[in-house]
Amino acid sequence: MARITLGIGTSHSPILILDGEQWEYRAKDDRRNKSLYTLEGAKVSYDDLVAQRGERYAAESDPARFPALAAQAEGALDRIEAALLEARPDVLLVIGDDQDELFGYDNLPAISIYRGEEVVMKEQALPHPRLTWTDRDFWAGYAMDMPRRFPGAPRLAEDLIRGLIHQGIDVATSNAVPDPERRAFGHAYGFIYQRLMKKLQVPMLPVLLNTYFPPNNPTASRCFDIGSAIAHALAASPIDVRVAVIASGGLSHFLCEEAFDRQVFEAIKRHDVRALKQIPQEALCSGSSEIRNWIAMAGAIGHLDCVYDEYIPVYRTPVGTGIGLGFGVWR
Repeated sequence: MARITLGIGTSHSPILILDGEQWEYRAKDDRRNKSLYTLEGAKVSYDDLVAQRGERYAAESDPARFPALAAQAEGALDRIEAALLEARPDVLLVIGDDQDELFGYDNLPAISIYRGEEVVMKEQALPHPRLTWTDRDFWAGYAMDMPRRFPGAPRLAEDLIRGLIHQGIDVATSNAVPDPERRAFGHAYGFIYQRLMKKLQVPMLPVLLNTYFPPNNPTASRCFDIGSAIAHALAASPIDVRVAVIASGGLSHFLCEEAFDRQVFEAIKRHDVRALKQIPQEALCSGSSEIRNWIAMAGAIGHLDCVYDEYIPVYRTPVGTGIGLGFGVWR
């Protein structure tokens, strides 16, 4: 049987690639953002938020604080990298989201399992339409500076697919990346390779959730059930491997909703299934939608205990735009 022996949750924000002195790039992006979402699902601009909420986070968003926060986040990544290396899994099952990278609006499954021999990364064309300050070195942090190739886990992926179908979860599948110049894997998976797997060369089994793009975003309840079904499907596989389940992304952004993030994190730590399943769709819009990846992970690691967790609220502007950086290890 395939055994889940480790769970990891990690943010993959651009600020985790940038130096603290460079976080102001993202603050400038925030101020131009006309598509910020509240926990109620309302779409507002930065200027709308200034008018509605005022600038209550002036002290927290002082750029002088950013280098220390960056160092704290770097330390958290070092901790989870060390935990991953110590556990020595045979396969990394990464639950992530795709943002117009492998899939586009013309073909956008709610959930897909990749069963190819190679995971091929997408080379990010420059200049980026939104992140105009990025360069090739930045995208190397996501393994998106060229069509990099990493080993997949096709046999285990096929067992996972069969197991999910048997449990009533219909999934899309893909077994190759035929044209990486057009469509290939993106940042949710590349960040794991480049930041956490520098000393660990093992196959990856990508699970792709459509967290971002309506109308077929899975609910929080469905995400948890998918995670639980993943655990059952792996246990039924005759392949004897140790599996680390990694949730890539989150937590709340592009508005930092600290209280909400802490509630979600605590629910995952306590294995509070009811609380996780009741998170409304409206609270999981835009960047905050990546919390779905953590909920699915939580469904898969109910037998594991949290041995390390760290939450870093990052307020990049006085109105409270930013991100809740989350990091956790379950064994």
